[in-house]
Amino acid sequence: MKHQINGVTLNVFDSSIVNSQSSIALVSLHYFGGSSRSWHGVIECLADEYRCIAPDLRGFGDSQATPGGYAVNDGADDVAALIEHLGIERYVLVGHSMGGKIALALAARQPAGLQSLILLAPSPPTPEPMAEAERQRLLNGYGDRRAAEETIRKITARPLPDALFEQAVEDNLKSGRAAWQAWLQSGSREDIAADMERIKVATLVVAGEKDKGMTPAVLRREVVERISGASLTVVPDASHLLPIEAPAKVAKLIRAYLLPAA
Repeated sequence: MKHQINGVTLNVFDSSIVNSQSSIALVSLHYFGGSSRSWHGVIECLADEYRCIAPDLRGFGDSQATPGGYAVNDGADDVAALIEHLGIERYVLVGHSMGGKIALALAARQPAGLQSLILLAPSPPTPEPMAEAERQRLLNGYGDRRAAEETIRKITARPLPDALFEQAVEDNLKSGRAAWQAWLQSGSREDIAADMERIKVATLVVAGEKDKGMTPAVLRREVVERISGASLTVVPDASHLLPIEAPAKVAKLIRAYLLPAA
C-alpha cells in the first residue's frame, strides 16, 4: 500500500487486516539495498500475533526515490511520520543493518509508544567498519546484476533458495542511485553514538555467527555496550541477511523477547 509521508510516496506492507493477539505493532526496517520483502518470512511467522508493518525506505524497493533526504535522521523522520500516519500507539522497532541505524536514531528521540528495540546485524551508531575497497566496489557496482549477485553471496552463510536469491538481487537493482550513494558515502559513516545514552527501552541485538562485517564482537562493542541494559544473542550458522537466511529463528527470538509485553 502506498502512503504519502513527508512529501514522499512510501510503499508499506501492513498486515493490519489480520486479527492479531497483541496491541503491539512490529515496525520493521530493511537493510541497505533491500526492501520490505526481506521481512516476509519473519512476518509469516508473526502476523497472527502482531500487526506487522514494513516500509520500503525512501529510495528503495517500490518507494519514491528523491534527490536527497537520505541522512540517518531523515530516515528516522520518515519512519516516525509513518507511525503517526498509521495511528500506531504501541510498537517495537525492528531494524536490520541500515534499518538498524535508523531505528537507533529514532529510539534515541524517546518517541511515545516505543516499547522496545530489536536490532538485527545493525549498522552501528559509530561509522560502519567497512573496508574502503568494499565501499568502492559497492559504489562502482550500482545497478550491475553481477555485482548484486556477488554482494548477496558475500553476506549469506550459504546459498539462498533460488527465489529468495532472485528477490534479493532484484531489490538491490531497484535501489535509487541517490539513496545508494548517500548511504555508502555518508549515512554509513555518520556518528550518532553520543545519542545512544538516551535510549531507555529494552534492547536486543542479534548477530549472525558467520557475519564477517557486523561480527558479534563488533556489535557488542559498538552497540550493546553503548545502550543501558542491552543484550546480545547470536544466531548460529547465519551471516548478515538474518531475516532472509533464518526467518523462523528470527521470529522465535522476537516472540520470546516480546512475550512479557504482549
